Amino acid sequence: MLFSRRKAESIDAAHALAGRATEIATAETHFVNGHALKGPYPAGSERAIFALGCYWGAERKFWQAPGVWVTAVGNAGGFTPNPTYEEVCSGMTGHAESVLVVYDPKLTSYEALLKLFWESHDPTQGMRQGNDVGTQYRSAIYWTTPAQRDQALASKAQYEKALMAKGYGPITTEIAEAGPFYFAETYHQQYLAKNPRGYCGLGGTGVTCAIGTGVAA
Repeated sequence: MLFSRRKAESIDAAHALAGRATEIATAETHFVNGHALKGPYPAGSERAIFALGCYWGAERKFWQAPGVWVTAVGNAGGFTPNPTYEEVCSGMTGHAESVLVVYDPKLTSYEALLKLFWESHDPTQGMRQGNDVGTQYRSAIYWTTPAQRDQALASKAQYEKALMAKGYGPITTEIAEAGPFYFAETYHQQYLAKNPRGYCGLGGTGVTCAIGTGVAA
C-alpha cells in the first residue's frame, strides 16, 4: 500500500529519472493494418493523444474506430525522455500511458474520438483506473491544436454534468498541450491483437457522452 501511494503521487522535473537521448526500439508497422507506426502519414491526417489507463486496451478501442489510420502506444505528459516501460511503472517519469491516434478528419472527427475516450473509462478516479494504481494510469487528453483544446474542454464540461447526475464525482482528467510522444517497446504495440486473451483493465461508466460526431466537410 505504501508503494502504491508513492506511485500515485505526482513528481516534478527535478526528481524525474534522467532517461536517455536515444529512442526506445519499437515496431515499424502496425500489427493489425500494416501502416507505418511513425509515418509518414497521409496528407491531411491529424494527430490526437489520449491516456485512459493501461494502454493495451485503450489502443484497441481506437484502432477499431472508423477513420483511424494508425495507432501506437507510448508515454506522454511527463519529463523523462525515451523512458523504458519499467521506468514509467516506477512512477518516477511523470508520464501517462498514452495512445497516439492518427486519423482522417474527412472520415471521422476529433469529437467522435473524444466521445470514445470519455465512454471507454472512468475519468473520475484520479491517479488510477480500476485496479491499476499509479500516475501512469491517469486520465489525460494532450491536445495538438487550439481547436482540439477547445473541444476537449467543452466535452469535459458536458460529460462532467452527465456523470455527476449519475452520482459520480468531478472529472480528474488532465487536459494539456501535447509535448513529446515517446513510443513504447515493440511488444506493447497492438498488444491485444497479438495476445487476444491479454489483460485489459478498462471499464466505462455506462454514462453516454452526448457530443457531436460530425466530420469535416
